[in-house]
Formats: sequence, C-alpha cells, structure tokens
Amino acid sequence: MNNQIDSSSSFELSSHKSLLRTHCILNKGTDEELSCWGYTDSTWKKCLYWLLVFLSLGTLLLIVHWKPELTCYLQRKKCPLYKAKYALLMTRFGIMNVAKVCILTEPVDGERLMSYTDPPTSVNTTDTSDDRARLSSSWLSEPENGMRYFDYQHTRYIWDNIRGSFTKLEDLSIGTTCYVLHEKFKGLSDHQRAGRLRLYGPNTMDIEVLSYWSLFIGEVLNPFYIFQIASIILWAIDYYYYYAGCIFFISALSIGISLREIRRQRVTLKNMVSTAESTIKVSTDEQVFVEKHDHELVPGDLIAIPANGCVMTCDAVLTAGTCIVNESMLTGESVPVTKTPLLQLEDEETYSPETHKRHTLFSGTRVVQTRYYGQAKVTAVVVRTGFNTAKGELVRAILFPKPLDFAFYRDAVRFILFLAVVASMGMIYSLVNYIIKGENVQLTILRCLDIITIIVPPALPAAMTVGTVYAQSRLKKSKIFCISPPRINFCGTINVFCFDKTGTLTEDGLDLWGVVPAHNHRFQNPVSDPSTLSRSPILLCMAACHSLTIIDGELSGDPLDLIMFNAIKWYLEEPGADAHKYDTIMPTVVKPCSSEIFLGEEHPFEVGIIRQFPFSSASQRMSVITRTMGESHMESYCKGAPEKIASLCKPETVPHDFHTVLHSYSIQGFRVIALAYRPIDPKITWHQVQRISRDKVENDLIFLGLLVMQNQLKPQTTAVIQTLKRANVRSVMVTGDMIQTAISVGRNCGMVAKNERVIVVNAYAPDKEHSARIEWEESEHPDVTAVDENTAKLVVPVEDDSDRETAPLLEDDDNLCSRSPPKEAYNSVNVSVTQHRKHLAVSGKSFHVISDYFPELLPKICVQGTIFARMSPEQKCQLIEQLQKIDYTVGMCGDGANDCEALKAAHAGISLSEAEASVAAPFTSSVNNIECVVIAMREGRAALVTSFGCFKYMALYSFIQFISVLILYTSRTNLSDFEFLYTDLIITTSIAILMGNTAAYHKLVKKTPPGSLVSVPNLISIISQVVLSFAFQLGAYFYLHQQSFYSHSINNTTNVTDTHPNGSRPEVRTWDSTVIFLLSSFMYLAVAFTFSKGPPFRKPIYTNVMFLSTLVVLFVLSTLLLLCPWEPILNFFDMMPLYASTDFSFRLAIYGMALAFMVMSVVVEWIVIDSSWLRCLYRFIGHLMKSQPSKYKVVCKEIKSTDWPRLGQVTLPSSNQDLRPSETYVDVNPHSDH
Repeated sequence: MNNQIDSSSSFELSSHKSLLRTHCILNKGTDEELSCWGYTDSTWKKCLYWLLVFLSLGTLLLIVHWKPELTCYLQRKKCPLYKAKYALLMTRFGIMNVAKVCILTEPVDGERLMSYTDPPTSVNTTDTSDDRARLSSSWLSEPENGMRYFDYQHTRYIWDNIRGSFTKLEDLSIGTTCYVLHEKFKGLSDHQRAGRLRLYGPNTMDIEVLSYWSLFIGEVLNPFYIFQIASIILWAIDYYYYYAGCIFFISALSIGISLREIRRQRVTLKNMVSTAESTIKVSTDEQVFVEKHDHELVPGDLIAIPANGCVMTCDAVLTAGTCIVNESMLTGESVPVTKTPLLQLEDEETYSPETHKRHTLFSGTRVVQTRYYGQAKVTAVVVRTGFNTAKGELVRAILFPKPLDFAFYRDAVRFILFLAVVASMGMIYSLVNYIIKGENVQLTILRCLDIITIIVPPALPAAMTVGTVYAQSRLKKSKIFCISPPRINFCGTINVFCFDKTGTLTEDGLDLWGVVPAHNHRFQNPVSDPSTLSRSPILLCMAACHSLTIIDGELSGDPLDLIMFNAIKWYLEEPGADAHKYDTIMPTVVKPCSSEIFLGEEHPFEVGIIRQFPFSSASQRMSVITRTMGESHMESYCKGAPEKIASLCKPETVPHDFHTVLHSYSIQGFRVIALAYRPIDPKITWHQVQRISRDKVENDLIFLGLLVMQNQLKPQTTAVIQTLKRANVRSVMVTGDMIQTAISVGRNCGMVAKNERVIVVNAYAPDKEHSARIEWEESEHPDVTAVDENTAKLVVPVEDDSDRETAPLLEDDDNLCSRSPPKEAYNSVNVSVTQHRKHLAVSGKSFHVISDYFPELLPKICVQGTIFARMSPEQKCQLIEQLQKIDYTVGMCGDGANDCEALKAAHAGISLSEAEASVAAPFTSSVNNIECVVIAMREGRAALVTSFGCFKYMALYSFIQFISVLILYTSRTNLSDFEFLYTDLIITTSIAILMGNTAAYHKLVKKTPPGSLVSVPNLISIISQVVLSFAFQLGAYFYLHQQSFYSHSINNTTNVTDTHPNGSRPEVRTWDSTVIFLLSSFMYLAVAFTFSKGPPFRKPIYTNVMFLSTLVVLFVLSTLLLLCPWEPILNFFDMMPLYASTDFSFRLAIYGMALAFMVMSVVVEWIVIDSSWLRCLYRFIGHLMKSQPSKYKVVCKEIKSTDWPRLGQVTLPSSNQDLRPSETYVDVNPHSDH
C-alpha cells in the first residue's frame, strides 16, 4: 500500500513539475518537428507596443505582419504551456509562426476512443497500471476546464496534463489493435458522433480560396510592393510624375496578374483534392445503417461501401468483404488493387495503415467494385478523416512544402543585401557631395533616398522566376506536369538519378519464358507452354494464385498475374447464380477454357478462390486458399520472391541446386517467381478459413517450381542512361526485384559498363556465434558462372539432362519441351576480367544491417553503389535521404505506389503515370518512359542558367544606372522623367520578360551550370562588367567635358528653363545627362545580349526570335537617338539639341564607345571568363577562401586512395577495418591483386 502511495505521489510530483514547463518539442525526430513556447497577454507590453506603432507611423505593424513571431516578443510574456493563450512555434527549418490556443468546453467522446489506443509515448517503463490509466485519460483535459488545443497547418494538437505538453491528436491509425477494430466499432450514437466531430473536425479537405480583396491586401503588404509604393511616393515628390505613374500602372497590372495566378493555382488544387458531396451508409449504435453526409464521418464509424463503388473521402480499414480499388490519384499507378478484410486476430497485433495497406481504403482512391455475397455488406471502420488521411498528408505537403535549401535563392538574398550596402555607400557619397555644394535639405534627402530605388531593383525577384515559368510551359508541352515550379531549378543541378526497374527501366508487360517444375527434390526441364501441363498443383497455382478481377467485362489486375493466367488458357468467372455450389461468400471461380480435357469427371473441373492474401512489398509474396469442386479439403497456393518462398517450404521439397538455377536465370535478367502450395487440414471449416492468419497458411509449403518471365528493357532506356553517363550524372537502380536480375538489367542498360566489375555487398546481423559483418564478393561467382577469356562472354552452367527426372506433368510426352538453357532476355552479358571501376550491389536486407551496425560506411556505399535491390518503399526513401546527406542533388523516377515516398523525398521526383498530374510527385510524365528525365534536366539547366542570366542582367542594370546617377549627381543633374521611363520600362522590362524564353539546348552536356550566385566565375563576371561600365561612362563624361560646346547649364545654350518653383529638382536638360543616358542605353542592350549566352545549356540566342528582334529594334532606336536626333524626340526626353550643337564626329565617338563596350562585354563574358587560365585562378581563389568540397567528393577521394572495398575480406564493426577471413571466404577474382 505504501509503495502504491509513493508511486502515486512521485507520479503527481513529476506531473506538477511538467505543468510548469514553458517549452516542449512536438513530433520529435520527424520533418514535422516543432518547438513550442507558451505565451500569454501582457498589459504593459501591449501599451508599449501600440505606442511604438504610433511613433513609427504604422511601420511596426508592417514589420509584425512580415514577422508574426514578433507579436509574442512585443505584446506578450512567456508562461507555462498549460496556461498559454498563444503558442509560438518554430519548425526544424527555423520558420516561426504563432497559433492561438483555443478551449473546447463542449463534451467530446475522446475518452472512450482513446481507451482503445495506446498513448503516443510512455513516461517510463515502470509505470503502474494506475499511472498508465491516468496517462491514457490525460489525452483530454479535465472536462470542467475544457480541452485546450491549437491547429497548425491543418493538424490539431491537444493539451496533455500529465506530460505537461501539447501532443498531436491521434486517431485509430495509431496504437489500435486489429482485434479492437473488429470488435469495438460496430456503430456510434448521435451523441458520440457529435462529440468526435467537435474533437476531430469535419471530414473535409477544404483548400481555402481567398477572395480577390483578401489576396490583394496580402499581396500589397508584400515587402516588394511596399518598396514599390515607397519608391512611387518618392518619385512623385521629386516631380517624376510620368515615371511614377507608369510604374504605378505596371505594379497594379503585376498585382492583378499575380492575384489571378495565385487564385488559379488554389482553385486547381482545390478541384484536384475535393470530391463532390455524397452520402454513405453509416452504422448507428443499434447497428442499423443510415445515410449520412460523408463530411460527418468520424474515426470509429462503421461504414458500408456501396456495391457499385465510390470515391473514398476518408481512410478506412476493411472489416468484411473485398474491394477493387484504383489508387492512381495517390500513387500514379492505374493498375487496380484488390483490398481484403483485416484479419480478426486474438493477439495484440497493432494496426498500421502502412503495414496493412492491402486492407485499407485510402481517401482519394476510387472503389471500382465491391465483393461480398449473400446479404452481408462490405464494411469498413473509419480510422482517419480530413487532413489526417493519406491524401491529406500529401495535400499538406503541397500546401506547406519543405523549404528548398537551394544555394541560388540564399545567394540572391545575400546579393540584395550587398546591393543595399552599396546603396548606403552611394547615399553617403551623395550626402557629402550635396552638403559640400550647399544644397537644401529637402533635395539632399530626396537624392539620397533615390539612390536606394536605383541600386536595389524592385523587379529583381520577379525577373528571377521568368526562366522557371517558361520552362514549366515547355515541360507541359512535353507532357511533363509540374506542381512545384521551384523544383525545376533543382533539375539543373542533379548529379545522381535513381530509377525504379520494373515499369520504369523495363516494360510494364512481361513475357512468359517458361515454367521450371520441381519434383522429387529436383528441377525438371523447362516448359514453354504451361497450358500443356496436366492437372497438377503447379498448374492450379498459376490458375488461382493471383488478384485478377473482371472490370467492365475485361480481365484486370497486375501485369504479371495477367501474363501468368493467360498463359494457361483458363477462364475466370466472377460469381453469379452458381455461387451456391461453393458457399455464399465464394468470390471467384477459375476453370479451363476447354472442359473436354477433363471429361469423365463427376463434376465440371472448377477451382473456387475462397480467401486471398494480397501481395505486399514487406512480405514479398501473396497467397490464396482454394477449393476444387468435388474435393473435401482446401489448399493454399503461394507465389513470390524465390528466396522468401524457399524459406517457407519444407527443406526436403526444395531442389538441392535451387540457388544455382535461380542465379543462372536471374543473372541473365529474367524475372523469377517461385510457386508453392500446401493442403489445408480438412477439419478447418469455411468460416475458420476467413479468420485464419496468413502466417499459419504460409508455412511448411511444398515447393512447386519457378515461373520465369522475360522483362524487356524499354527501347529508350539504354539511350537515356548513356546520355546521363556522358553528362557525368550517376545512374542508380533502386528496385524491389532480385539482386542478380537487377545487376543484369544494370549491365544491359549501361549503368554498369561491360568492362566494369560489380561487387555484391552481403551484410549479416549479429547472431549467437558471430558479430555483425560484411562480406564482399564478385557478382559473377566462379561456382555459378565462368568467364571465357577469348570472348569475355558469360557462360551459364547446365546440368546434364540425364540427372533430371521427368515428372508426370503432361498428358503427352511428345509435348515435352526440351529446351536449351534460357536465352538471354537482354543482350549478352559481357564481363571483363581487367581492373576497372567497381560498382556495389546492395540488397535491402544488407542495407538495413549496414544502417544499423555500419553507419560510418553508408557514405561509401552511397557513393559506390549502383544497384540497390530488394528495397522496400521505406528503404528507397532512406537511400534518397542518405544521398542527400552527402551533398548529392538527387532525382528519382518511378512508376507509382512503391516509389511515392522516394519521389517526394528527392530534389526532383518524376512519376510515370497516365494521369495528367497526381499528388504522388512534384513532376508527372504521361509519356511512360524515362526520356522525361533528360527533358527535365535540360529544362532545369536552361531555367537555372536563365535565372542566373536574368539576375546578373538586373544587377548590371542597377549598377549601370547607379553609376550614371552618381556621375550626374556630381554635376548637380539627373536623368529626366522619360529617360528613366525609357531605360526602366522600354528596355529593361521588355528584355527581362523575353530573355528567359530561349529554349533548352538539345543535348545534355558534361558541363554543369553553377549552383551558386557567389561562385568565383559569377562574381568575376559581374565585377568585370561593372568595371567596364564604370570605365566607359567615366571616359565619356571626361571626353564630353573636353568639348568646346560643353556647358553644364541649359541656360547657357537655350532659352528653355526646366526648374521647379521651389528649386528642389535639379536641371535634367544638360549635356552630362544627355550623353550618359545615350551611352547607358547601349550598355543595357549589351549586357542583355552578353548574359543570353546559348550553348551548352540553352539554344543559340537567334532561336529566341522575339528577344533578338526586341534587341535589334531597341539598338536601332538608340542609334537614331544618337546619330540622327529628331528635335521633337529630343524635347520629349529632355535632351540637349545634339544635331544643332555638336558635330557628327562627337556623336560618332560616343557611338564608337558604345560599340566598343558591347564587344568587350561579350569577349569578357563569353571568352575570358571561361578561359583555362582563369579556371586555374578560380581554383586558387577557392583554395584561399578554403571553400569546403562536397561531402561525396571527399568520400570519392578517400575510396580512390584506399582502393575500397577489397574482395575476399570481411568487415567487422568493432575495429571497423578489413580482416583476413577464414578459408570459407575466397577471392573470387583470380586476377585481383588483393
């Protein structure tokens, strides 16, 4: 008793301490990790805040709008989380937001729901049962105080009294056992449903589409437009009315276009994720099904799936019946998927949507058909609703994407800050200049502020996105759809591209090469036509072990299953009137097309499929339970990965040369499936079969043989891989298929060259006798294959046919297909015996062991690995993340379901799908081959180079105008209203819009565009152009001052005066402003041409007809202004009368300066910057700056210096070094010098 009191006291004490916490971490260790601080109102801080708002004339309100977290610092004070009115949240990426804490005082039905689930985490392992009960009840706050919660990014977090922190509101997808899902959720009362609806919210995914007015306010308050508004006010005060008016009009037009595009994107996304309102039958607490609107569904509801199908609006686990589902919206894969009921197990197996995805109907997927016979319904328990569903997670990933850590954008911000520093220096110069000359205060302030509007171009951010916009449009024309435009630039820096195999590198469809039966512990001769097999278990396995179904009168399902079933020439019949012959729940019947071959039977030969265990990547197999009509017992048939099936079979039934034969097929690129079966105990009844676990069915199997499929490469695959290789982009295969099959495909598509070696990495977890270890061996093992040194062609060993038995499988021995060893599914496998690059081949099992016991080797594995086989979807994602950790920019291309996580994790994920767009990946290609990879990379490089070019052009435009204005300030003058308009609007705007429309180059070259704006070549490029522009403008300025006609003031040459009454505006009609304006006009055109360099990333400039035409027109116009001035035009621009006051030689000299600048600008950028001697300088400067090389480059250097890995050796975790193995391990390469 005392112990219980002590335990309770200590528990309450720890609980009390936890309530005083002001900080907690939510979703720890995930991408959604949040740091949370509690804040409450502070009266004195609020008063001080509003005083500061008044003193700053509202500027502080703007700053707080841009930085919401400042409201917590300026108006509120920290407090314990349990009393917080506001939660200050910071993501793991440093982004901060404020969420209002709400209190739900109305009753909710969470306590009963939570009693079926485990708490998210345990306090400690020694909690008493009372503690655990208290812990479970702590999910909700005490009723009298109400439930405290806040919503962030469509996720609800509730207050947990015991832990003293907020925790994510969890549903039935977490911690609920399969048994509970079957037994405890038979229906809810209206009161319970109303409570849960308040707790979880409606079952909707409403994408908020703001009104144009709300969008307008939000857009106008953007720092970019605030800067524009301030600039327009400044220009208006300075009497630049025309210029200010035009910029105001352009800004308004830009805002309108931006609002339209933002709203269009939101409406598109809303239409993509929303579904039409519908009703569905929901069970009440009296177990009566009534119609309810789907937005009223809550976790725990039992729903009936309509017989004619529906679009799922929630995640629900099937508890009865079977569904055929199309999941293309979520996965991009349009192959129908069969969903079967979740097993009702007595043990404590916990339900997981990922583990039990074959039993889960996901939101957004379309149920095509339902199967349950008799009067029963197809039922499912709702486990997740709204944004908590699988579809909701994908939509949230689109709405709140992970920040793209792209150096280009970081450098752009830094460069703008640098421009601000330059502007401050210009302001200081102007201030000193005007003070020395005794100008009035108003003019001095205006001139200093005007410097900021010149050196920091407000259109810079928009100009940087032009290339991406054009690239997205071109991608769409190539049938590549992008839902995340910023990722297009990432395509330009990719240096590793990962590919799924089946359906991506190889054809979706398979060709049946043959069946290799096993009998009496031996493999028989291959059979090319399995329809000639007698009625044997291997034939029945092929007939029944699949997930095929009939949709709209056509046989549909997995391509492998279709090939297998069609090969035996049987017929599949969906149950109808004759279903009573088996049972009221018999789903499918298969039978031979020609029943005559089985004449003489008492009953027609038919096999009913009673139960199906669908294929899953985790189990690597599928199985069915069948009963042959007229038989008294049932049978189980199983097919799947050969290694997995062999491990489930009785050892005495597996041929002794199983691994040798399997290797001989897989190394040639064949896809091999193993078949097995076992009789079911006759005592097991029909109803028991419906509840039996697959583990009890899939053991002690009898091995039947191998199904050998040809999976040809797609015609485009080899060419694309070779293109990537020439471009120095690594290609990596990430597949769920066998490792030897993957190696063969890798060789034949060119990932592994014919003269390169493949080392298989075999990693073993520790056991009782051995510690964890890694063994390295050549893939072409001498015991299995040999190398003919004359032809270097792989020879597959064949056992003497006399050593094989012929089982009585065929009706007629003459039909026996005595076949030679399998012909290669691809080209001949050529293996060189000389020393060349080593490629690592790693299985999913080995990858898991290395991750756990040899994490320090993962960077080397990722750098050297080319083949990753038998990888689960989670491991594919982990591999992508590991590659990213060592500074690779990673692309991923896959065809659907098993690749979704990897596609989202990659910098650029491309899903091959017939759908125009899906939420499975940032890019979706409706052309089902990997040519889209090269197109995306070419467009990415073009977009990136265009962004660099636009950025550099805008920077040079600012610097040229900055230099012009500073020179003119020295002479107490400036450019006129229309001169500013001509340079900013006519020249710069048109060029910035059109220069990005140059298409991508037709080749993917080895050279890669720089990924950083502050790279040495870019900096030298910008600095050199600035120096040139400064030198030429200054030269023109001094040359002008030496002319006999020169006079600073217009009053000395004409009778026209352009001063304002208050004298605040300087003279603009001067020789200085006229000459500087004309020369600078040519400079803008020159740098635009210079930064539009074509190959090797873009097509030549002449292909961009609109841009080149604009340049020519502007060049001609500027030439006419200088050489053939027309007096009305001169007056319009407030220019001096060139024609009347100067001779032609002066104008020709200025024109010569302009042409000289153009030539020098092009020579410096196109020739000097890319010269070999400057590259040495870049490396030297990089060395002086001690720039860190990419991590993968360091790993590559280490691998080369140590010649890692060494064959025939074992790596142990303790010493982390290679040790000489025992005689069990041999050097499989006789020519190796290790």
